[in-house]
Amino acid sequence: MASMRDIKRRKESVQSTQQITKAMKLVATVKLQKARGKAESNKPYFNMLYDTICSILSMTKNVDHKFLKESECKKKAVIAVTSNRGLAGGYNSNVVKTILAADLPKEDTYVYAVGKKGIEGLTRKGYSIHKDYSEVINSPLFADATQMTKELLTQYSQGEIGEIYIAYTNFKNTVTQEPKLIKLLPLSADDFEEIEVDDKLLMNFEPSPEEVLDMVIPKYMSNIIFGAFLESVASENGARMQAMDSATSNAEDMISSLSLKYNRARQSAITQELTEIIAGADAIS
Repeated sequence: MASMRDIKRRKESVQSTQQITKAMKLVATVKLQKARGKAESNKPYFNMLYDTICSILSMTKNVDHKFLKESECKKKAVIAVTSNRGLAGGYNSNVVKTILAADLPKEDTYVYAVGKKGIEGLTRKGYSIHKDYSEVINSPLFADATQMTKELLTQYSQGEIGEIYIAYTNFKNTVTQEPKLIKLLPLSADDFEEIEVDDKLLMNFEPSPEEVLDMVIPKYMSNIIFGAFLESVASENGARMQAMDSATSNAEDMISSLSLKYNRARQSAITQELTEIIAGADAIS
């Protein structure tokens, strides 16, 4: 049985850890509120772009465009959005598992890592990191997403990669975060929801459907990537808040258990001292 001193030290250590987890929970709660607001403010713009893409694809099925047709290149690019810090439950590992579940060939997959934890997890699984954008997730900006889109589209247009995916965590609420893997390019009408379009309605393009798609699709991609950043930040803080709340509760249970053990050890020590005193008194008498 552990001594009273050992139990007391263990209890003090757990109490110190509990204070840290409480503080981390409060910090994550504040960050979550800010991140959620940014993610929600981005949704109207995304919905408008999404509807625009749907309507264009519905009425331009015969358009021959580089962003709409399958590439002969077998290389695939995956943007893996995770965090730079741990202590967020299964947040980071779930993104890695989602990529692994897609069964993408490791030798033909370029990973564009946004987050150090994704780099660590995917490297252990045998994926090679093509480029590291870990600093982006600390404070995501639309300019970061635009720059990443530009680089990926350049490689796609040059035939260096044939498909582009993004893996991130979609924020639903503070309890539920859903890891997702979505395909960015090439676009297909099957990847979008069907919308009702009047067959008699003519869609006029100026100057041409191809040039309109050249302008709209990069904006659509940039917004998807930026939205994934915002959703991921909100999910990270939601997951960390839940993890720290669970850790705080577990610490409370441990403190209660250690207090009980300490009291039992103290009672046992007092009983032993009394027994020794009584035995000594009997021996003298």
